[in-house]
Amino acid sequence: MSKKLTKREEDYSKWYNELIVKADLAENSGVRGMMVIKPYGYAIWEKMQAELDRMFKETGHENAYFPLLIPKSYFSKEASHVDGFAKECAVVTHYRLKTSDDGKKIVVDESAKLEEELIIRPTSETIIWDSYRKWIQSYRDLPLLINQWANVVRWEMRTRLFLRTAEFLWQEGHTAHETQEEAIEETKQMQRVYADFAENFMAMPVIKGYKTESERFAGALETYTIEALMQDGKALQAGTSHFLGQNFAKAFDVKFTTRKGKQEYVWATSWGVSTRLMGALVMTHSDDQGLVLPPRLAPIQLVIIPIYKNDEQLDAVNTKVDKMIVELRVKGVSVKYDKRTTYKPGWKFAEYELKGVPLRIAIGPRDLENGTVELARRDTLTKEIISQENIAETISSLLDEIQNNLFDKALSFRDNLITKVESFEEFKDVLESKRGFVSAHWDGTTETEEKIKKLTKATIRCIANDAKEEEGACVLTGKISSKRVLFAKAY
Repeated sequence: MSKKLTKREEDYSKWYNELIVKADLAENSGVRGMMVIKPYGYAIWEKMQAELDRMFKETGHENAYFPLLIPKSYFSKEASHVDGFAKECAVVTHYRLKTSDDGKKIVVDESAKLEEELIIRPTSETIIWDSYRKWIQSYRDLPLLINQWANVVRWEMRTRLFLRTAEFLWQEGHTAHETQEEAIEETKQMQRVYADFAENFMAMPVIKGYKTESERFAGALETYTIEALMQDGKALQAGTSHFLGQNFAKAFDVKFTTRKGKQEYVWATSWGVSTRLMGALVMTHSDDQGLVLPPRLAPIQLVIIPIYKNDEQLDAVNTKVDKMIVELRVKGVSVKYDKRTTYKPGWKFAEYELKGVPLRIAIGPRDLENGTVELARRDTLTKEIISQENIAETISSLLDEIQNNLFDKALSFRDNLITKVESFEEFKDVLESKRGFVSAHWDGTTETEEKIKKLTKATIRCIANDAKEEEGACVLTGKISSKRVLFAKAY
């Protein structure tokens, strides 16, 4: 397969799809809309998962696991929740297959029809709150802070690897609290955790905000979000945290005895991020040569490639590199030494450039004589000759520099594509010519929000947490508005 990619400016969507496949991150499977995450892609997800899991546990959360299948009757208990997911639910109706009478086909055994149909989880609130009813009796059992790492199924019609698939991996936190204030603070805390992860590990700047009523999670009273901007100027919702009020507690009769001896319903939250973050990572930093990975999430932070003409030269390089690797690993650097004889150095250079490895060292006989190596940076595509002395320190420092450089570059790009507008003509012009986030006044009505979406395909991504009071006029209706909101075309 050719490593050459379609250029982003020519066809961004095609570039993205080609990169995912050619960089060995994922591929389409034999099931429509479902993907195979390949080892290199899964290695990145594992690093994401490990860091997020650490952050969850540091904030007092514990992991648990709940069933994949949910009785259909559970969904009917929370009407707004089921209404939000009904069109995407996959339903299990039978539990057995059999051979057809002519022995030529495998068919559904109609005698094995389930008494109650089961839903393959699109999200787990209903099955989890059924358990919470048994677990929570008193204020002493609160707060209950549970996270689950799982797969879910949402039967999407239009799919794209990582960004929108019928099955995806994610984590979903589900918590129960004594008070409304405590639950709201939990949702805000998890929004901060997500933003911290996105910015400090993914090197992806995000805007923290909250959703309008029509954009909230089904069943939520408030949805907090982190919104990122991709290189094509489209926004991407990277993580959400939901204040659920007492809706699920009432639906599943989850009460607790208060400190004053009364019976009250608990207050709930849920929050999640998914393998959609893999798509965000690719689209935030990568270029026409391939992936560009921030060092803190790169499975391989440094690759070393030997340059040699014969076995004697290779043996000499091996001896030096073995010592180098020990020093690097002591410093916590993830290093790979690619001494395969089946590929030439030039092929390897292109391969690791495509896969986004942050740093690459080439070392040959002349370098052994001079005490040097050739070092290439993936973020800037520059090369330099550096000393082998204190190389572990040099590499460790450079990895931090690359991490910061990627964030600064993405932040500058994002900030340059936040545009304030006052009129609807200006609004439409920015969306078509400049793209990005459009900061505009909105009259606060769902009708206006829907009309703008119909006219421009732009949605309100969020009302920023730090949005200041500012009197203005709605860009569409001219009605009074007290805050600006952020619109964008989005994934």
